[in-house]
Amino acid sequence: MRILLLGGTGEARELAHALAGERGLEIVSSLAGRISDPVRPGGTVRVGGFGGAEGLRNWLTDNAIELIVDATHPFAATMTAHAARASAQLGRPMVRLNRPGWTADPGDHWLRVPDLAAAARVSADTGDRILLTIGRQGVGAFAGYTRPWYLVRAIDPPEVALPPRHEILLARGPFTVEAESALLARHRIEVLVTKDSGGAATAAKLIAAREAGIPVVMVDRPPAPPGLVEVTSVRAARQWVTEYARRHPDSTSGVG
Repeated sequence: MRILLLGGTGEARELAHALAGERGLEIVSSLAGRISDPVRPGGTVRVGGFGGAEGLRNWLTDNAIELIVDATHPFAATMTAHAARASAQLGRPMVRLNRPGWTADPGDHWLRVPDLAAAARVSADTGDRILLTIGRQGVGAFAGYTRPWYLVRAIDPPEVALPPRHEILLARGPFTVEAESALLARHRIEVLVTKDSGGAATAAKLIAAREAGIPVVMVDRPPAPPGLVEVTSVRAARQWVTEYARRHPDSTSGVG
């Protein structure tokens, strides 16, 4: 059974490794290619987009894919929507591995917002020195705000419009609480802006912000396509895939 694993996350790499040991499964991991030097999973890897839902649908057919696992970032809404549409049109099964979001602890001061436009507005109303940890693509939402100073942390340089007062910090996590606390203090950060990505790899900034008494503008996740099967752990995703393969040992899902 050939499986397309839409990846780019730590969970996707872990799942690719776990499924590689399962007899009868062939895993093709796909990376979007938006990061210049991504951490690559083992096994077969393709890099780059598909050309929208239609391009993905054609690629699935041409490559005899029988099952789709979407383990992209929780904010990769466009890719998830395209995969869900292609899955439904072709009758291919699909499961979404979506790690749990973060929850506020006592002492946290979180301001939840629905999108980046709201995050830009709320953060500018809350403080003058703002740390952005939202990835390079979303920084353009802050470009029109001229008063605050922004520290923009990203893996690669942003290629969008930037606010006039900013500094770029290129860094790749995970980060320690100590390092995050030092960063907040060194740059006199008054507001942290982040997405509700979940996971332990980038959670240290939330602890550091809590300890420093700094408010966090937390961008909520985009809604998932209706009817999507979701699991929240690598273990559950592996079980779902192996159980499906066991129940459909000769499945071609209409391929051919």
